[in-house]
Amino acid sequence: MIELKDAITALVDNDVEFVLIGGVAITLHSSAYVTEDLDLCYSRTNINLVKLCAALGRFKPRARGIPDELPFIFDESTLRNGTNFTFSTTIGDIDLLAEVAGVGDYTVAREKSVDFTIYDRVVKVLSLDALIAAKQAANRPKDQLVLPELLALREALDPNSE
Repeated sequence: MIELKDAITALVDNDVEFVLIGGVAITLHSSAYVTEDLDLCYSRTNINLVKLCAALGRFKPRARGIPDELPFIFDESTLRNGTNFTFSTTIGDIDLLAEVAGVGDYTVAREKSVDFTIYDRVVKVLSLDALIAAKQAANRPKDQLVLPELLALREALDPNSE
C-alpha cells in the first residue's frame, strides 16, 4: 500500500509538476475504489526531471520487474531515456506516465485537472470526465470494473452529463 502522505509531501515540497491519475484520483472523486499504488502523469522538462528525482530519490525507486542483482540507477538520465515507469519504493509502488491514454500528455492532463488539497498541499488531480475517458481508452478489466461507478458519480454531480 502506498504511503500517500510521504509521496505527496515530497512531490509538492520539491515543486514537481505532476497530475494525480489512476486509483488515488478516483478515490479523491468520492469513489469507493481501493488502490495499492500511486499513478502520476508528469512533466518531462529537464528541470522537472531533476525535481522528480530529488523528490522520489529518498524512497529508493527501483524499476519493477528487474532482478535485484541487476544494477538500476534512478536519475534524470534514466527518466529522460524512457517515458512510462513502474517503480517499487520504500513507501510503495509509484507509476510515472508521460501520457495518459484517452487524455494526452502532462500539458493536456494539467488542463483537464482540478485542484484538491491533500495533507495541506494543493495537488492537480485528473478531472472526473478525464478519468472516465482514460479508463474507457485503457479498457483493462480493472478499468471496466470502476467505470460504472465513475459514470454514476458524474451523473450524480451533473444529471445533464452524457
